[in-house]
Amino acid sequence: MAEEKPAATTSVDTTEFARTLAEIALRSNHLFKEHLAGQSRESGEEPVDELGVGKAFTDLATKLMTDPFKLAEAGMRMWQDYFMLWQNTVKKAMGEESAPVAQAPGSDNRFNSELWQNNLVFDYIKQSYLIAARHIQHAVAGVEGLPEDSQKKIAFFTRQYVDALAPSNFAATNPQVLRETMASGGQNLIKGLNNLLADIEKGEGQLRISMTDEAAFQLGRNVATTPGKVVLQNALLQLIQYQPSTSQVFRRPLLIIPPWINKYYILDLRESNSFIKWAVDQGHTVFVVSWVNPDRELAEKGFDDYLTEGALVAMAAVQKATGEEQLNVIGYCLGGTLLGTALAWLAAKGDARVGCATFFVSLLDFSQPGELGVFIDEEQVKNLERRMNERGYLEGSEMASTFNMLRANDLVWSFVINNYLMGKDPFPFDLLYWNSDSTRMPARMHGFYLRNMYLKNRLGVPGAIELAGVPMDLSQVKVPAYFISTAEDHIAPWKTTYKGAKYLGGPVRFVLGGSGHIAGIVNPPVAKKYQHWANDAFPPTADEWLKTATQHPGSWWEDWQRWMEQHNGGDKVPARIPSGAIEDAPGSYVMQRVNAIRRGTLAP
Repeated sequence: MAEEKPAATTSVDTTEFARTLAEIALRSNHLFKEHLAGQSRESGEEPVDELGVGKAFTDLATKLMTDPFKLAEAGMRMWQDYFMLWQNTVKKAMGEESAPVAQAPGSDNRFNSELWQNNLVFDYIKQSYLIAARHIQHAVAGVEGLPEDSQKKIAFFTRQYVDALAPSNFAATNPQVLRETMASGGQNLIKGLNNLLADIEKGEGQLRISMTDEAAFQLGRNVATTPGKVVLQNALLQLIQYQPSTSQVFRRPLLIIPPWINKYYILDLRESNSFIKWAVDQGHTVFVVSWVNPDRELAEKGFDDYLTEGALVAMAAVQKATGEEQLNVIGYCLGGTLLGTALAWLAAKGDARVGCATFFVSLLDFSQPGELGVFIDEEQVKNLERRMNERGYLEGSEMASTFNMLRANDLVWSFVINNYLMGKDPFPFDLLYWNSDSTRMPARMHGFYLRNMYLKNRLGVPGAIELAGVPMDLSQVKVPAYFISTAEDHIAPWKTTYKGAKYLGGPVRFVLGGSGHIAGIVNPPVAKKYQHWANDAFPPTADEWLKTATQHPGSWWEDWQRWMEQHNGGDKVPARIPSGAIEDAPGSYVMQRVNAIRRGTLAP
């Protein structure tokens, strides 16, 4: 493999250079003044360790000091690896072959450039970092006797620390950045600083990293383009009905309930990967909920309101629009948790309006919520509730930052390198455009959700939660259910979603897709990506299920469609055209931050 050679240094455009510097100076001056004003407003406030990180690492230090021999042993093992690295580097310098002491996993894209492999200095820097990272993480993971919450926080934030110190994140130790700096005469660093300041301005004093070229996308033009009409609107939602693309459709209509933390169009990014468009083409009459982005006015809306004014209202509207007594429903992530409560509510009322239900990466059990659990304990929820009650909602960007931390190398540091060190503009990417389009959550609703689901895991306990006057009992839900979870999901770990599926009292088909929370769901058959595992059996545990599951290439969408056809039967009706339209899809709730005009409520 040929070694990458540094590109030739190019002449610097002095006019552009001066213009960029002047722009940086103006931005820096403005941001500095804003920072001083903020400091003045916040003076006198004591800093609070809301995440409990300080306490966790204090626990760690205490335990480490009680066993100095173990600490010394860990240091010795690291020294041995460094000594071997030094020996191997000398051999390579003399032209001899030597195996690497430390290698990044195949999924780690930080060191893909040939310069990291073929340049002796950068290979040494890379391996030195990987050795240190490995031993630091092993050392903190091996400490016994720590409280479980402290152990989780230590592991998570140690990884954040190790990731932040990667040599790829610094101009002086990243060979690609150095090569670009030489080639551009340092223009990349000047442009990168300008990009950094622009992102701080965009975040109104907080760094909001640009992940994509947001100007490249326009809702209704090149994302969220499936034709449809808004047929219902109330304080919490707009309901969209899509135009049919087949002359005959399944008798039962299909309602999709997405999570309310992001906009619904994750399922309608573009025609080639739109689940909504694909479902329409399969002959479904598709409706989707588009949640409002709440402001202080909706602070007192609770989880029960999202049930009665959200899920149940949408179901009733679908029944009215189609004239059908039964419908099928999909819930995605938080929308799946809401769907679970709606099914329990309907079961308690003896209401059989739902024919079958599908859960996309949805938690009904919260005993093992994955790394999100690091951010959810009694103290953190109290602090979060205090902040939410002050303004009436949880700001969407706060939750988005939490999710980004779960995959910091992909969703934080890769953009730091590209935008700020390489000085490049982010690439237009529809998925990341959607990822940046987060929404708020009402204080009352989110506080209830965190306490009753994540902290106390009450949803699976019959009668432990009451919503709209009805005790929740998932075991009374007898409708057929399809669960699709994904193998690399950091938000809804698949073994936990499996455990939640066992709470339901009806027949369940569980399927495991490849990739993660988003890419594993937005995976059209034509892409021929990833794989999925299916099993006609539904044994007591996830491990037992996986042992006898069969792996299939490509998307799970067609498996779901076959399952839907079994439950829908062959009964078809003429295609249904949306009527009584308020406006065209994608609708004003997804287009605007908060829509002041709220019309047309319908009782469940």
